[in-house]
Amino acid sequence: MDQFLYSLPLIGLVFEFVGYLIAILPDISPIILRAATPIAFAALCGVMCERSGVVNIGIEGTMLVAAFVGWVAGVYLAPVLGTEAGPVFGASTTLVVALLLALLAGVLVSLVHAWLSISVRADQIISGTIINIAAFGITGYLISLLSQTAPIGAGQFKQWTPPAELTDLPLVGWIFETLFNQGPLTIGLLVIVVLFQIALFRTRWGLRSRAVGEHPRAAETVGINVILLRYRNVMVGGMLAGLGGAYLSMEGTPIFQQDMTAGRGFIGLAAMIVGRWTPLGAFGAALLFASTTGIAQSILIAPPSGQLGDVLQSLPPQFFDALPYLVTIIILAGVVGRSIPPAADGQPYEREAAT
Repeated sequence: MDQFLYSLPLIGLVFEFVGYLIAILPDISPIILRAATPIAFAALCGVMCERSGVVNIGIEGTMLVAAFVGWVAGVYLAPVLGTEAGPVFGASTTLVVALLLALLAGVLVSLVHAWLSISVRADQIISGTIINIAAFGITGYLISLLSQTAPIGAGQFKQWTPPAELTDLPLVGWIFETLFNQGPLTIGLLVIVVLFQIALFRTRWGLRSRAVGEHPRAAETVGINVILLRYRNVMVGGMLAGLGGAYLSMEGTPIFQQDMTAGRGFIGLAAMIVGRWTPLGAFGAALLFASTTGIAQSILIAPPSGQLGDVLQSLPPQFFDALPYLVTIIILAGVVGRSIPPAADGQPYEREAAT
């Protein structure tokens, strides 16, 4: 039956490709989750900000600054605190302190955006654009100076090895391998997504955040401090973006490269829209976008056999490099107009004068 389906023109290639994806899924699923981690953190940052009415397209720059600060902190703290690996995730004291400084950097950059967007009531798109441009320029200049001395960083967080009793289970063992054979930031992402989803739709804070994002004036009439809540949510969003940036230079790789975010902050915004401004939806969309990375790597390393393999191998490698961005554009084009953002998203709020 399979041979008959595969022999059909065009349709056979589709069936063959689906079969290939099913066969390689257990092998590429850890790659997909790792590739989705920074995108998902960026998407969660967007959900946190926009659910309270603040558009933040400066996520890319925030992640870049956090990645740079975490790596530089490791470079200069390693001689002082040492790089001896700890018992948990191989985390040295230097790595832990550098991670905290990366998160602080993300919060501070987001504080600038919050001040411009909420207090100054500047255009939120322009504010985010300024942050992105400044982050690219400053980190690019500083890394060009530091690279002349070839500094050595503090290393990176190690992956946790789950027990064989879980990974050797039939049918589901590969799922445990995917979820738990990861570093602390990737595993932490899974926990944050669940907690964020519950908090946003099942807690008092979540109700207030959604109210401020939908109708801030009505929210303030019932005693909600709109300005304070927006500030707080944007800064927490900066911490989430900081985790995404720290992943790039402290868990995914032990180095920092110029513009190493490579558009992940913008893809995270697309994941937020596709996920309809919900944490679980945004995480699912991030996995969808990141799946192209795992599939592309699998095709380049172990392409399928037969006619499908001949077709895929005939494509230039640059096509697979561009695939995540192409898929993002195609999916986003079909979703825009159907996903409805919070009603007050991007609208500056000004308190009424007391009479």
